[in-house]
Amino acid sequence: MFAKLSFDRGTIKIEGDAHIPHAEFDERGGCYRALARKYREIISYLNLSDIEYEDDVLEPIPCPFFDAEFELREYQEEAVERWMEDRKGTVVLPTGSGKTHVALEIIKELNVATLVVVPTLELLDQWKEKIPFDCGELSGREKDLRAITVSTYDSAYINIEQIGNRFLLIVFDEVHHLPSESYRNIAEMSAAPYRLGLTATYEREDGLHRFLPDLVGGKIFELRADDLAGVHLANYVLKRISVPLTPEETKIYDENIYVFKNYISSRNIILKSPEDFRKVVMRTGFDERAYEALRAWDTARKIAFNSRNKLKKLRDLLEKHKGDRIIIFTRHNDLVYRISRLFLIPAITYKTKKEERKEILAGFKKGRYKAVVSSQVLDEGVDVPDANVGIIMSGSGSAREFIQRLGRVLRPKKENAMLYELVSVDTSEIYTSRRRSSKLKGKSSKKVDHASKGAS
Repeated sequence: MFAKLSFDRGTIKIEGDAHIPHAEFDERGGCYRALARKYREIISYLNLSDIEYEDDVLEPIPCPFFDAEFELREYQEEAVERWMEDRKGTVVLPTGSGKTHVALEIIKELNVATLVVVPTLELLDQWKEKIPFDCGELSGREKDLRAITVSTYDSAYINIEQIGNRFLLIVFDEVHHLPSESYRNIAEMSAAPYRLGLTATYEREDGLHRFLPDLVGGKIFELRADDLAGVHLANYVLKRISVPLTPEETKIYDENIYVFKNYISSRNIILKSPEDFRKVVMRTGFDERAYEALRAWDTARKIAFNSRNKLKKLRDLLEKHKGDRIIIFTRHNDLVYRISRLFLIPAITYKTKKEERKEILAGFKKGRYKAVVSSQVLDEGVDVPDANVGIIMSGSGSAREFIQRLGRVLRPKKENAMLYELVSVDTSEIYTSRRRSSKLKGKSSKKVDHASKGAS
């Protein structure tokens, strides 16, 4: 038996008379094919079965010797060692703990052509600054393939059919993006035998992280914020402050929540997960009452997020921490701008131009601004200067969002970090808060969790 393997538009083309697992017959091409990600398994099968084969799949970019030394912490060294055992898998470490250094050490040790895939241009630029080797870029603004190339997920998706055999190692930063339906193709159509995933939050609320073991490898190393607090990261205190709605807000909130609850009860809908809620959203296409119920739910949620007493409590916290560096997080842009106007604090949203955002963050780093307020754009993919106080005015139930926001104040430094959550009393925000912090604790809890009442 004999097999000839070649790369063809994101697939492994197989010719010959050998039976190969993972392959299906392509009638148009008159040959068998397998997804490129099966390359490593196919080669392993052929070797174990003593089947002769010709391998023309990989055409890696010539790679110079990567001469660099990285000073790793003990847990980073352990992460590298775990990954090197099988040369695939995902490393889960909190924001600010040096995931990039783990990847750079692996890149140096393997010394092979490497593609690093990141979600944003900001992260792409940050990677290029940190890589001490000559590197290329694959993005909407440049297509320059080199031994180490940094790409956005979008550009990798567009080009993977052509470049899927040019790299031996593929690194997926913020790997929780990878399981989305389109981005999966990057991993499926790459023949790279070595795969590394990096993230602070492995699980996705939609459950799509179940694809990661096949695409890049499962979790091979994980530490959470509590595991590193006080040693490699700052100690921190999480303080949840319960803030009552005003009587007028309570009345409007209760009226709208009643509309929503009455609807789901009338349709025998039980809400236990985000997927259940999406079913309600889908019903708006054919059920007018579903639309009314969702509008009522949105109104109630905005009241809980934007209550007047939260702004009073925010004023108190800003006064208490006027000597600190503060990041204020909100769910929606309207509250960002409201806080910015009330307290004369620079605002950063998705509408903020890149140069203005750079100026604000530079001013924050130098101490010219003591606080910034933002919606979700600082949660991921932006290099934020050290802060030691975070204030969450509102947010989703996502554990990922919560851990990323904690990571913005949990950097390697001596002083303790403080993260406040302002939660509206007697609203669904209480359950949202509990859900998003449920996966925070690590092997040993160093966190102090206080609850207190805000001003009425």
